This record gives sequence, C-alpha cells and structure tokens, in this order.
Amino acid sequence: MQERLQKIIGRAGIASRRHAEQLILSGQVRVNGVVVRELGTKADPATDRIVAAGRTVGVGTAAQRNIYLALHKPPEVVSAMADPEGRKTLRNYLRGLPERVFPVGNLEYAASGLVFMTNDGDLAAEMLKNWAQIEQVYHVKVKGMLTLGDLDRLGKEIGLKMKTVRQPDASRGRAANFWYEVRMRDSKKDELRRLLMKEMHPVEKLMRIGLGSLTVEGLPRGRYRLLPEKEVAALRMSASGKKDEGLGQERRKAFTQSSERNQVSRRREAKKPR
Repeated sequence: MQERLQKIIGRAGIASRRHAEQLILSGQVRVNGVVVRELGTKADPATDRIVAAGRTVGVGTAAQRNIYLALHKPPEVVSAMADPEGRKTLRNYLRGLPERVFPVGNLEYAASGLVFMTNDGDLAAEMLKNWAQIEQVYHVKVKGMLTLGDLDRLGKEIGLKMKTVRQPDASRGRAANFWYEVRMRDSKKDELRRLLMKEMHPVEKLMRIGLGSLTVEGLPRGRYRLLPEKEVAALRMSASGKKDEGLGQERRKAFTQSSERNQVSRRREAKKPR
C-alpha cells in the first residue's frame, strides 16, 4: 500500500515526520535509486526500496522493533539527538540502546525531567498533533513565596492548577524560594513565566514530572527505562485526547510520596553530627 514518504520514514524510526520532510527537501531520500525532493510523494515499502539519510527502508529490510522509553533529562542538555553547538544531547544518556529513537516534543535546555522517546512514527505524529491538549505536570521553583490566594488567582487567570509541594531545600521548615506543582497544557508555560515575572516571582528552576499518563517517578536523573505495553497503551489513550489517565495519576502519587520520604531522609542525614 502506498503511503507518504515522511510517514514511512517516521514509522521506521529514522526521523520524526517533521524531520523526514527536511530530509526530503534536502535531497537525502531516494526511492528505487531516484532522489525525491517533493513533499507528498508516495511509495510502497513492500515493493519500493527507500533510502533516507543513508538508511534503507522497505524491500529487503527486517521488520522494526518499536521502542518506547522515558528518560530523565538533566538540566543543560539539548532535547535532541545532535547539537551543532556541541552541547550535551539526549544521545549521551542512551548507552546500551542499539535502536535509534527520537524525542517527542521538546523540553527546554535549562529544564530537567521527563522526556518521552520512541521510533514509532505513528504514535509520535499522533502526540504532536494533539500536543497542546496533553497535560504536563511540572515542579516549578520561583523566587520568593506565593500565598494560597496568589496560587488561586494565578491559576484562574491563565487556566491551570497550582499547589505548594514539600520544599526539598528548606532549612528549619522554611525555604527562601518555593517549589510548586503546576498542571498545564504546553501552550500555558510561556504565559506562566511572563505572569510570574510580572508578579516579581520569576521562575528559577523547572522540572517536568508528568507527560500525559507518564511520570518520571523512580527514574534517576540521566537514566532511561523502557516502557511496558500497559504504559504505552495508556500513553496512546492520553495522546488521543481521552481522559483515562488512572495509571499516570497513581504513578504521580507514588512519585510524590517517594520524593517526600527522600527529602525527609536527606534532612535527617544533614543534621547528624559528623
């Protein structure tokens, strides 16, 4: 069956569909030996030999194993597989993974937290299509402290949910700059930054702990884990705009409880005489 080349390339895990379009336009895609530069060109991977960025898709290639993983990105890492400026990328944290995967969506350079990666072009395309509707959960550290009234007012003003979380860097029960949990759609992030800056509480740190039904719970910084089919199915549901995110809610609750226990343990250790 004939399909558009960018869809075939995306499903093969060579690149996202958006990047596949760039490969086509730059002359890096051949079908049966002929360079293709026109978007929308179709081919049949069952009968056509397709070569994209030096990798073969279609006739004579083995069936691809779809890979789905969650990675805990450290701060100051580019959410891509390569960077022209030579900065660290997600590739630096995928040791031991023979398959080529790519990130779905973006997590800014200075932020840390959850990144979803896959070589399943169909799922990636579905998620990106509905990206503005997928709920994301962040821990946000701001300068100073917001009151309960501030949280309620700011949440209503830009349409998101904010609440205080246990402060990991508090001393004697009080932190100078507070962390908050924020549930929002991606389009709200820049709006939140501008509003907090206007309120004289600029964002100092950002950590994404949830994306759709996924969480970073239990995953050390700089590590990744392969997702079981149950989590992939839940992610497909959340990516399609359906509301059943029970698994993600359970995992986020467990992550919050685990984080609080670890923070208490670290404070106790710090108080012990040396």
